[in-house]
Amino acid sequence: MKIKLVSTLAITALVITAFSCKGEKKNETEASAAEEVKEAPAAAITYTIDPASSIIEWIGSKPTEKHTGTIKVSGGSVEVKEDKIESGSFTVDMTSITVTDLEGDEKTSLEGHLKGEGEGKEDHFFNVAKFPNATFELTGVTEKDGKIYLEGNLTIKGIKKNISFPATTTIEGDAMTLNTEVFTINRTDWKVNYASKSIFTDIGDKFINDDIELKITVKANKA
Repeated sequence: MKIKLVSTLAITALVITAFSCKGEKKNETEASAAEEVKEAPAAAITYTIDPASSIIEWIGSKPTEKHTGTIKVSGGSVEVKEDKIESGSFTVDMTSITVTDLEGDEKTSLEGHLKGEGEGKEDHFFNVAKFPNATFELTGVTEKDGKIYLEGNLTIKGIKKNISFPATTTIEGDAMTLNTEVFTINRTDWKVNYASKSIFTDIGDKFINDDIELKITVKANKA
């Protein structure tokens, strides 16, 4: 039996899925102050996230090019009652940042830069030595324009902000799959400021776009 529902889950993560050449922002989020995490009722059914099948796809861009990649969702759970998601949270393994559009030394170099490897580069992007994980915690579920939006606190580099994005889930037997639409975050809301034109106004065309698009796929099994 298939039950469709929409839940609040999705990561970060922490980083990124693509922009159109016209700069269109897909499901742009507005980061606001963190909110109280939603608690599940006692009768809720728990689904445990499968790290082997859960991933975040990202794309980051600058004027001359864009890059794509993935980050692993390393764990978490979703609580459901009467076919509705009541609460949930998951952890993103920031040390697993992978670049998928490059090979060889270029791939290694960009992955290292994103992770903060190299003297003086630690805090350019995600500084995974200091902040190895990002987290998402569900704070609510709302409906808008015929879509279900998941609301939750996204923590990156120790900074917690509340965002919302559209997502759908399907439950079939003991398995749940959650898919978000592509949504956009502004990386500077989490102090990922490297080469941001909005932060460093004198860098001319050598900037990297603040907007990052993310798409999250989470698979979970009944506990």
